Amino acid sequence: MTGRSDLAGLIEALPAAKVLVVGDLMLDRFIDGEVDRISPEAPVPVMQVKAETDMLGGAGNVARNLAALGVATHFVAVVGNDKTGKTVTALAGALPGLRADLIVDRHRETTMKTRYVVGRQQVLRADRETGHPVVGDVEAELVRRVTRGLKTSDVVVLSDYGKGTLTPQTIGAIITAARKAKRPVLVDPKGSDYGRYQGARLITPNRKELAEASKLPTGSQSEIVSAARRLAKGCGIDAVLATRGPDGMTLIEGGKKPRHLAAEAHEVFDVSGAGDTVIAAIAAALAVGASLVDAARLANVAAGIVVSKAGTAVANRNEIAAALLRQDLHAGERKIVSFDEALKTVAAWRAKGLKIGFTNGCFDLLHPGHVSLLAQARAACDRLIVGLNDDASVQRLKGKGRPIQNEAARSTVLGSLASVDLVTLFAEDTPERLIKAIQPDVLVKGADYTLDTVVGAKIVEGYGGRILLAKLKSGHSTSATIKKLGK
Repeated sequence: MTGRSDLAGLIEALPAAKVLVVGDLMLDRFIDGEVDRISPEAPVPVMQVKAETDMLGGAGNVARNLAALGVATHFVAVVGNDKTGKTVTALAGALPGLRADLIVDRHRETTMKTRYVVGRQQVLRADRETGHPVVGDVEAELVRRVTRGLKTSDVVVLSDYGKGTLTPQTIGAIITAARKAKRPVLVDPKGSDYGRYQGARLITPNRKELAEASKLPTGSQSEIVSAARRLAKGCGIDAVLATRGPDGMTLIEGGKKPRHLAAEAHEVFDVSGAGDTVIAAIAAALAVGASLVDAARLANVAAGIVVSKAGTAVANRNEIAAALLRQDLHAGERKIVSFDEALKTVAAWRAKGLKIGFTNGCFDLLHPGHVSLLAQARAACDRLIVGLNDDASVQRLKGKGRPIQNEAARSTVLGSLASVDLVTLFAEDTPERLIKAIQPDVLVKGADYTLDTVVGAKIVEGYGGRILLAKLKSGHSTSATIKKLGK
């Protein structure tokens, strides 16, 4: 089993993964609004619609999560010859790295779930769907496309929502073909007959589904282990990952010791779609050679991010990397955030009328010159954000052998300083994207720069911000320190 920092390295490898997803595609439509009166026509609330959002649901949400992880995904599903089918086809086509291989069945209605939301509360869900299974030529074509897709995929995910795409015959044919091609099959199951998933590498039922399928209680960890072992043995499945909601996850793999993973989320807003995130992260990790334990640990972190968001959300690579980084840190861990989290924090600070300062650099081998610059920067604002070059960008800028300290170590040291309020990594050679997004009131660099050479100076001055060239403490530089160490 690897450590947290090694799991962060696993995140960097995910774009090399190739995953084949098969299952029930649907459209998730969210209608957000406000309610402030009761209808005069009937004793029901009147919702004033403020926004409508469409996104891929069901197996499509697995594909969305894989795209967020940077994974090359081949997505095979069935849609109806209708407006909803055209909508999900367009949404799938817009996902980066996704090959949408969608079969049109003129006898089906594309599944759509419409959720009406007031504030964070879902007040109604309306479903449109066809209940009958895919049959005949459509079923045969589905199997043919999946079989072809096995040649260019590392892992197969069956996302079964019970809408008819994955019939027992289709499942059996896919698993047989996948095993012949030596491709592991992961299943997000439905129903109580898991015998149809025989030969799968892993199934991911939640606690309730596990109880229904095993016909055993699942109230405690020991009961979950017993139920999972019976299910795996009786159905010919290699491993079971039981998701336990706010209690985390339990992995049961063959005769190995069970692994209980505590939930990562500190605040849960919405658990819808979390199972899709879990199976997507596991598939991506297995596809690049991770062990099942490490894949489950990575998925647990991703799920913690997703349930902390409202709606059917995804966890992207940067968010997971930032979460892993925070978990490895000590004194300054709460200060190290992703790009999106930095923007949310800045918005909260601005709402309080605080002045935002920004500086950036590699900060490799922090020395008194760095400390002095950061202290001057903090004195010029109420909150100071440091944009930190990630390891890859440092190497591009400084050359082979740099950085001396990796981004986790450099972030830790910066976060431990009282003068620094927030640290966020960036992968580009310059922090221009960060500066445009944050719009600091004060942009700080050392006095060895001029206004013409400070990246982002024109942007900041353009909206009325100011540039501070901090005095440098002489006799200190990272390059000079490295040169001394080499003697």
